[in-house]
Amino acid sequence: MSEFINILVEMGFSRPRAELAITKTKAQGVEQAMEWLLANEEEPEIESVVEPVVQSQPLSDTPESVEEKANTEQQEKQAKSFKCDDCGKLFTKSEEVEFHAAKSKHTNFSESTEEKKPLTEEEKKEQLAKIEAKLKQRRLEREAREKAEELEREKGRIRSGKDLLEAKRKQEEAEMKKVMEQKKREKQEEKLARERVRQQIEQDKQARKALFGQKPEEELPKTEVTTTLVKPVVSGNYSEAKLCIRLTDGSVLTQTFGAKEPLSAVRLYIEINRTDEPGPFQLRVHYPSKIFTMDDYDKPLEFLGLAPSAVLVVSKT
Repeated sequence: MSEFINILVEMGFSRPRAELAITKTKAQGVEQAMEWLLANEEEPEIESVVEPVVQSQPLSDTPESVEEKANTEQQEKQAKSFKCDDCGKLFTKSEEVEFHAAKSKHTNFSESTEEKKPLTEEEKKEQLAKIEAKLKQRRLEREAREKAEELEREKGRIRSGKDLLEAKRKQEEAEMKKVMEQKKREKQEEKLARERVRQQIEQDKQARKALFGQKPEEELPKTEVTTTLVKPVVSGNYSEAKLCIRLTDGSVLTQTFGAKEPLSAVRLYIEINRTDEPGPFQLRVHYPSKIFTMDDYDKPLEFLGLAPSAVLVVSKT
């Protein structure tokens, strides 16, 4: 190419224009460059040197051309896809290979120079129909699984409700049993307490009988003379005193006592068996009208004129 430029310079053209002409004509020859120069006389000259155009390759193979040809052949032989050796399917991406291996459990894969052909319209429709069928099947399976799980949860809730009701019923029965046992114990304790009171009253009666039985009968009037202003008249020798006791609410208690029992035994009996409003009280008789004092409670009933029978009135103090 430098020879062409030198010839054009010798013919009178400037070196920049000669270089430009050679570049424009792609170094086809001196004649082509001259024709271009003559046809483009108005073309301004360029100051910078234009890079020479590589001359057409010679017919013989150079080392560079041999290497380029080898690279081209190597590229043509380069793998264009992945192939499953178990089923023969082609894949373009490694993700597709991993998905196929996980789904089909195939393990033998290799690179292939075969290019995976794009799907036709019919193949696309068929593949789409298969995908839709699989999605529908999975949706139905998921719905059936969810229904089964919901049914199982409902059964669990029913079982929990039954267990809760059963536990509540057992708890109520246990509480009722405790209440009944408590009432039974209270009744038993009350019965025992009454029995103890009765026994105490009986013991008091026996003690007072023994006490008054040891004293001579003639000493009793002397004692009464010193403690009372009026000596009551004792008519006959009675062993019992039947008393009719009228309470504050009008109800009546009837009880038979020993004639020698003190008036305190009657008071104790009233305190245990009264049904009117509880509270302090005093005893009196209408005829002859008398209110018994604290000193009278130690005296026998026969001495107070309450034998063989009498009516006692309970009044509030």
